[in-house]
Amino acid sequence: MRKSLCCICLLLLQFTTYAQSQDTDLYNQSSEVNNIMVQYYADRGALNRFYFVRNSPERRERMTVLQEEYVKRLSKLDFSKLPNGSAVDYILFRRDLKDELFQLEQERKEYKDVQQWFPFADRLYAVERMRRRGTAPDAEKLAGELNTLAKDVIAAKALLRKDSAMPLALSRRASGVARGMQQAIKSTFDFYNGYDPLFTWWIPAPYKRLDSLLNDYANALSSKGKSAVSQKDDGSGIIGNPIGREELIRQLQEEMIPYTPEDLITIANKEFAWCDAEMLKASREMGFGDNWKAAMEKVKNAYVPPSKQPEAMMKLYEESVAFIKKNNLITIPPLAEETWRMSMMAPERQLVSPFFLGGEEFIISYPTNTMQHDDKMMSMRGNNPHFSRATVHHELLAGHAMQQFMSDRYRSYRHFDTPFWTEGWALYWERLLWDLKFPVTPEDRMGMLFWRMHRCARIIFSLSYHTNKWTPQQCIDFLVDRVNHERANAEGEVRRSFTGGYGPLYQIAYMIGGLQFEALKKELVDSGKMTYQQFHDAIIRENSMPVEMVRAILLKQTLKKDFTTNWKFYKL
Repeated sequence: MRKSLCCICLLLLQFTTYAQSQDTDLYNQSSEVNNIMVQYYADRGALNRFYFVRNSPERRERMTVLQEEYVKRLSKLDFSKLPNGSAVDYILFRRDLKDELFQLEQERKEYKDVQQWFPFADRLYAVERMRRRGTAPDAEKLAGELNTLAKDVIAAKALLRKDSAMPLALSRRASGVARGMQQAIKSTFDFYNGYDPLFTWWIPAPYKRLDSLLNDYANALSSKGKSAVSQKDDGSGIIGNPIGREELIRQLQEEMIPYTPEDLITIANKEFAWCDAEMLKASREMGFGDNWKAAMEKVKNAYVPPSKQPEAMMKLYEESVAFIKKNNLITIPPLAEETWRMSMMAPERQLVSPFFLGGEEFIISYPTNTMQHDDKMMSMRGNNPHFSRATVHHELLAGHAMQQFMSDRYRSYRHFDTPFWTEGWALYWERLLWDLKFPVTPEDRMGMLFWRMHRCARIIFSLSYHTNKWTPQQCIDFLVDRVNHERANAEGEVRRSFTGGYGPLYQIAYMIGGLQFEALKKELVDSGKMTYQQFHDAIIRENSMPVEMVRAILLKQTLKKDFTTNWKFYKL
């Protein structure tokens, strides 16, 4: 009997241990919120593919219903019983749903304001709805309708010419509506043309005319845009869309950054002052006294000759990874080391990305034979080994390549992508390796300082631009004068910031996200609660999210359902 009881107890213990192990493994890819999130993204994808015409009232109304349904569904979960990580998923998923509702409401308001320029909208959208289930068209009647729609577009454009400029946001929305109409008509044409004999005889000519007129109309609507500052070319060739202080603050709150734009510029200037002092130290060690720009000229001219850049980058990578491993900073999966790959950046892409990029693919920016001599020299000087030494671990391991590798394998259901995690984590590694004495020579330190100054400058110029205080040309001049950028590289950086498809907060996310991770490191590593390896391994397995939520998970904080950002990670 005793032996039987002992066996039963042992089996129960083994089962409990196994169950706990499985529970841990399960939570690497799931949570109580996961199932709802998976279904939401599947539903949203299906609806986006079906109601594909952007800016159409039908699509907007259906997507609004979807968001509202999932807000209600999420609210039925008992938040008080959720584990820490699941509570984070709940808070962030609800935030994203509400932000989608906010964006849809903004679209509705703007559509209402530009609706006068599309009196033919309902009739045009009806043509696309007919196609969805393959309804056989009356080709002759449809040809007449397309011809009438073309005349309506001509009339609307004539009225538009007499109208004064409209706010930039509205002109862009109106242009988007016209582009959506092009999508709608094209889908109908592509569906029937060549398959339906009568359609193919009647429709091509009126379709091509209407498509061309809609394209011209979209361009005309776009050119009507006028923002709080002049959108005329200031000489830089860069025309962006400054969003204003109020919208900046809203977006900062969404990203869980409890500071104003003015606070962030103060932080950048404080960090800049530190860089200035360190730059002078390096300059003096190099024998240039306080003339740090002259010292940097020597660093820039240490570029490698043509064809040698990939080899130089590989050497820097090997030194960086060896340093990370020697100091037991993070667990690097062997497959992550094995499978990152190298490629060269096309000359046209270098106009907006003058420096190398990273991730699983390491994209080297270096001049080609097609570039003018001055552009070649600026590219070579801007990608010298001392500058690149500062950022190879940013782009590869343990930066972006590590993020991509781990995000595919741990909690991949989390779609809370934010540059404050993505770029902040990569920038944090630059700062950490500086603190751990990775730069060997004053030239190395100058290269690392160049990039740290660059990240400070990004905060200042991007926020000054979006609050309508600076023009793109002033931003370029600031990078050249204050950071000592090559002018072509500065132009590429500003062009990338304002017309490269990045969000308004993207460029500030490098330094601010890095400072968040650094503050968290002080709480957990500097205090002795975790080793570097434990700390970094824990973060990289949580996937992308606002850093304040990473902190909540690592500190096992009790979260409130109506959580609002409150972590002051930097003392002003």
